[in-house]
Amino acid sequence: MCNQARRYLEVARLAALQAGELIRRRAGTAFRVDLKGRIDLVTEVDTACEERIRRTLLEAFPDHRILGEEGGQTGGSHPCRWLIDPLDGTTNFAQGYPFYAVSIGLEIAGEMVVGVVHDPTRQETFQAIRGGGAWLNDQSIRVSPSQSLEESLLVTGFPYDLRSGPELHLDLFRDFVLEARGVRRDGAAALDLCYVACGRFDAYWELGLSPWDMAAGSLIVREAGGELSDFEGRPLRLEGRDLLASNGRLHPVMLERIRPHLPALHASRYRTG
Repeated sequence: MCNQARRYLEVARLAALQAGELIRRRAGTAFRVDLKGRIDLVTEVDTACEERIRRTLLEAFPDHRILGEEGGQTGGSHPCRWLIDPLDGTTNFAQGYPFYAVSIGLEIAGEMVVGVVHDPTRQETFQAIRGGGAWLNDQSIRVSPSQSLEESLLVTGFPYDLRSGPELHLDLFRDFVLEARGVRRDGAAALDLCYVACGRFDAYWELGLSPWDMAAGSLIVREAGGELSDFEGRPLRLEGRDLLASNGRLHPVMLERIRPHLPALHASRYRTG
């Protein structure tokens, strides 16, 4: 499995770099922007990147399944499933705000084994193999040593449908922003997870996520020594929609702060069981 996992990582990295180069060339140029929802954007660059990634993965592994944000799921019943976000942070990209990335993860029989997140703006590539550690370019990375919320920089995100039910999100944000050193919201879940993995952020929480948002970044956090769970402290499921990622030391206190909000979460559309 070790040699095969390296092969998976090699192809995932190639696909991410190819898509990243496409994004880099198109940044700042004219491109078509469409709406998938009231404010949820998709650009022709998202679609082109996913097509490029799918082509590269299927050339190497023609029988694998692929789940992508734009193209849905393809393939049969093979145990290997790729999860792709071809342009995480589409709104940022469309606005010219330089915080977006390509995210590619591989799940085998329900277990994440490879993750790659490539930031074409900064030429930073985060990657991990299950059991093999996490890396930023050619440097090994680890989560931060922060021990308390007061000394921590946190990050979060809001879903596109925030306006239809803002209370839960804003109440959580209020509680954490009043206790932490600072809270950021940059709009790209994959990079938020990678920034926890390398210690730029100490913890990250968000509701309303999809499997492709979490897949690669969650493995990178875990391999960097971090901890992941849902809002009740249960092991993270990609099919779940609530995520807490931290350096591990902050996990108990963050779960404690989240606990009073669980009844509202259970009553919301973001809970899948």
